[in-house]
Amino acid sequence: MRKFWRVVADSLADQGIASLRFDYPGTGDALDRDDYAGGLSIWEDCVVEAAQQLRRQSGCLNIIVVSQGLGSALAVRVAERIEGLAAIACLAPVTSGRAFLREMQIWARMVDEGLGIPEEHRLRDGVGIAGLRMPDEIAADFRKLNSTALTHRPAPRALVVKRADRPADTEFSAQLTAMGVDVREADYTGYDEFISNPAISTMPDDIRKVVLDWIGSVAAELPADAPMPVERQPSEPSLLGSDFRETPVNFGDGGRLYGMLCEPLGPRSGATVLILGTAYDRHAGWGRSSVIMARNLAAAGVASLRFDGANIGDSPPVPGVPDQVLYQDSQIDDVRAALDFLARRDLTPVVLSGRCSGGYLTFKSAVADQRISGAVAVNPFVFHWQPGRDIDESLRYMPRSLDVYREKLFQPETFRRLLQGRVDVKRAIGNMGRAFWRRVARKATPILQMLPGSGGEYAEVRKSFQSLAERKMPLYLLYSENDVGFEHFAEHFSPKGQGLRRYPNARLSIVPEADHNFTPAPARRAYLNALIDMARRFPPGE
Repeated sequence: MRKFWRVVADSLADQGIASLRFDYPGTGDALDRDDYAGGLSIWEDCVVEAAQQLRRQSGCLNIIVVSQGLGSALAVRVAERIEGLAAIACLAPVTSGRAFLREMQIWARMVDEGLGIPEEHRLRDGVGIAGLRMPDEIAADFRKLNSTALTHRPAPRALVVKRADRPADTEFSAQLTAMGVDVREADYTGYDEFISNPAISTMPDDIRKVVLDWIGSVAAELPADAPMPVERQPSEPSLLGSDFRETPVNFGDGGRLYGMLCEPLGPRSGATVLILGTAYDRHAGWGRSSVIMARNLAAAGVASLRFDGANIGDSPPVPGVPDQVLYQDSQIDDVRAALDFLARRDLTPVVLSGRCSGGYLTFKSAVADQRISGAVAVNPFVFHWQPGRDIDESLRYMPRSLDVYREKLFQPETFRRLLQGRVDVKRAIGNMGRAFWRRVARKATPILQMLPGSGGEYAEVRKSFQSLAERKMPLYLLYSENDVGFEHFAEHFSPKGQGLRRYPNARLSIVPEADHNFTPAPARRAYLNALIDMARRFPPGE
């Protein structure tokens, strides 16, 4: 949703309409709370305060609230408290808190199973998904929520974007109409493709246009009153934690990239860590891992910068560059812009870190820019992306390691999914075949590399590793057991990493009981410790 909201906000600005988007406490970049005893009212109060903040900073008299899912439920509940509320848009509205949490728990099991997270590291005593846990007090209140029992008209106008397979969406729209709300309805085309996987998410452009057209029509009917005085805010407001200060920043040509600078409140004790994102996850990271990582680094005296690359999250695309930015050299330009920014802030030296596609970008950027002092790459899928390889196809149907296929073949859950028709048998067999031939190719690689004129991917990888070795730039490689990326590593350096010995600057670590995303707490600690160790190799200012 983050990218979707940014595109909508940019389009509204083009129409002369100000907007504000925010993170609830304990989500995204927002601060965490020590106490959630207030339950759901904590998040509800944030919606009201956000509306007040928008009025103060823009001078507007009328407010339109646009929300999706859980946000729609909150917006309806606090509508009476929002001064000047002219209209409310509810995309895929949640009308039953109990049903929503039950659905989310089903999604959570699917995510855990898909990632192969060990049973002992799965959330069993609360509500959460993908490493994110909803505070127990908020979850308890949310279970009681029922938006079909409204007692007041939330707003004069409403837009309800309905999902075809959710009768509750239609019932909610009908209830608003019965209460005298001027309701416009639309079908949420492409909903599943949008919300199911950030790596392959497809922006629902039709829905964006529906939202913008509706807001424009509402705004056109509002009286053109004189705006209120505007309160000026400091250019770089900061979030203060117990041992960190975070500052939102823009950098790059025209301030095209958006990120969050996290600095320790005490003296720095090492290099600054540049945290590179994975796929199309926003800079908060998978399960908010980058936020937690940055603040833990600050507690250890290490500064960091996390940011959205071009066409990701809050950073717009670069004109003339393809929409698909993953595994493209254009992302190295984003890293260089971040290095320039840190140099201007006297936050050198810099070490890089990233996971999966972020691990690939970490490696390629370290090779391309000698200002980088060290790097920690976690589960990089490859070290060299072959020209002409279809990125979208690879992201959508990423094969797993042969060991994972062997393990899953005899699990009861696999047979249940087969009986329910939830397995693409043809594609699964194809992926297993590719995994088998990768294993065969691994055995043949040492022989092929000795042949005269051997080149291609293997030569490129050897050349890149050699360039880092000549610079004596330390490189840590962290892999989870049976990760598909380790299959590619083994093709070049053998399953036990013997081939890595010719590069004394490189170090391999296999992290047990970790999924591809390093979701379990022990895996995150191992990652954090590796980063702190790398950063402290380089005192500030050297």
